[in-house]
Amino acid sequence: MQNETKPNDDYELDKPIASISGLRQGLTSYGDAHFSLFLRKVFIKALGYSEDALSRPIIGIINTFSGFNPCHANVPQLIEAAKRGVQLNGGLAIEFPTISVHESFSHPTSMFLRNLMSMDTEEMIKAQPLDACIMIGGCDKTVPAQLMGGISANKPILPLITGPMMPGSHRGKRIGACTDCRNNWAAFRAGEIDVEEISEINEELAPTIGTCGVMGTASTMACVTAALGMMPLRGASAPAVSSARLRIAEETGANAVAVAKSSSKPQEILTKESFLNAITVLQAIGGSTNAVVHLLAIANRHPQLQGVITLETFEEIGKKTPLLIDLKPSGDNYMNDFHNAGGMMALLQVLRPLLHLSAMTITGKTLGETLDSVPTKKFAFAQDIIRPLSNPLFPSSSLAVLHGNLAPNGAVLKASASKDRHLLTHTGPAVVFENSVDLAQRIDDPALEVTKDSVLVLKGIGPIGNPGMPEAGLIPIPKKLASQGVKDMLRLSDGRMSGTAGGTIILHISPEAAVPDSPFGIVETGDLITCDIESRRLHLDISEKVLKSRISQRKHLLEAETGPVQARKHKRGYRGLYERSVNQAHEGTDFDFLTANGPVK
Repeated sequence: MQNETKPNDDYELDKPIASISGLRQGLTSYGDAHFSLFLRKVFIKALGYSEDALSRPIIGIINTFSGFNPCHANVPQLIEAAKRGVQLNGGLAIEFPTISVHESFSHPTSMFLRNLMSMDTEEMIKAQPLDACIMIGGCDKTVPAQLMGGISANKPILPLITGPMMPGSHRGKRIGACTDCRNNWAAFRAGEIDVEEISEINEELAPTIGTCGVMGTASTMACVTAALGMMPLRGASAPAVSSARLRIAEETGANAVAVAKSSSKPQEILTKESFLNAITVLQAIGGSTNAVVHLLAIANRHPQLQGVITLETFEEIGKKTPLLIDLKPSGDNYMNDFHNAGGMMALLQVLRPLLHLSAMTITGKTLGETLDSVPTKKFAFAQDIIRPLSNPLFPSSSLAVLHGNLAPNGAVLKASASKDRHLLTHTGPAVVFENSVDLAQRIDDPALEVTKDSVLVLKGIGPIGNPGMPEAGLIPIPKKLASQGVKDMLRLSDGRMSGTAGGTIILHISPEAAVPDSPFGIVETGDLITCDIESRRLHLDISEKVLKSRISQRKHLLEAETGPVQARKHKRGYRGLYERSVNQAHEGTDFDFLTANGPVK
């Protein structure tokens, strides 16, 4: 049926533009709202739209396709399927671009660009006349960037994940990006495989498009987004190359029209309980440590939640949540196995006793109502991939939060990914690398004074220090030790580690070394460092007097007229903005002016 609104109703000067939906919202400022709408219609009609089409709910679809982003190679197909869902349900779908960020094609690091992408997402959602917005993303920093920007824009948003890739095969064994990238590269460095074999492996690690096929950051954020209630549960795990992924896109389009009509905004849907559910899932899946930083940043964009979700929240939930998912890097399997075992629906059924079932979802149903719609017996076969609470892979605290004189504001350890559990309680002498250049120059030096009991320390890769907090926390085992069969060492940094990586590695040490009064910045080679997982303690074994003296001397150097602190004040462009505005890891590594309450005066 044709819309009955007369084409000239919008332009009658004695009538106000009462509706703020569709093309009438966010009019360009020409001083005359009716003329602004008239002009907008002039140009939208250049694209061939009729009055009937323009009278429907307008659903924006963010296009993050890029030739530099294989994680997003299926975006064109997802857009078509999402459009189908929108238009079958009476909406008008209009796509528009934002920047696209891929982990391996971003210099100096994708994290450096996450906040930029969040700004792009927020401003384009606010600037354009959208009743709801489907945000298509997948690669590690894309989904958190879109959630951050979408929550700040506070228009109805619906994440649509691109999905994980399928595993490949090498000499009769399944392999896949990117846990097996790291494991096989470590074997190559240790001389266990030759250059011909590593070249063969390179062909099979990413055999299809999509995000990494293990429980790395991309898959973690997909599961977390589903746990927040922002998308269909099966949307967390369906392979990128599957027909199921396209049906999820169509479903998202249908949901977008319903959400547009109800005007369900993310700041209304998302509550503290939503985030507690997401953190419970993070611990249960043995998810990426990156998700800790991302969830803190996402929560701090919410006016009612800034400062409510903290590192202590992750620690409290971790103590009562077991690791249930047998996926790499904490287990042995891949994301398609998780999907075939029932995915998020099956996992949440197991986790029911630990969840806040009253939390709302994007569909208008509570989480409990969503789970009630599928009988639990449907997933009884899945217990080799999704363990019951009575038979976990790891009893609790897959991700642990440490404090101590070395990390006053906290640090994060993925305990479930430790290859040598004895290192979770360990004291050893520090071998310090001041930055990533120093590491590259000395880590394989035969003269490096290091043993398997040493603690490898890498400074200068925090939010400001690199900048962009690179995933260099997986400090390689020195070649001379790797060749002796050493597979794991206690390693510390103020940077991040890929969610696909494993080892006894302490990350996100806050404040980072680039901060003048950082205790981490004054660690010297030979200092004894203790990690005690039971007491959650990270301690530098020097006196308080020596600690304060070293900090004072170093602070004087960093804040000198020619020091790095003063230099940051005069840097141009986005890098200058980043270094002056980024907050620390325990706050989410967001820009201070983008948080819900803005910068602290």
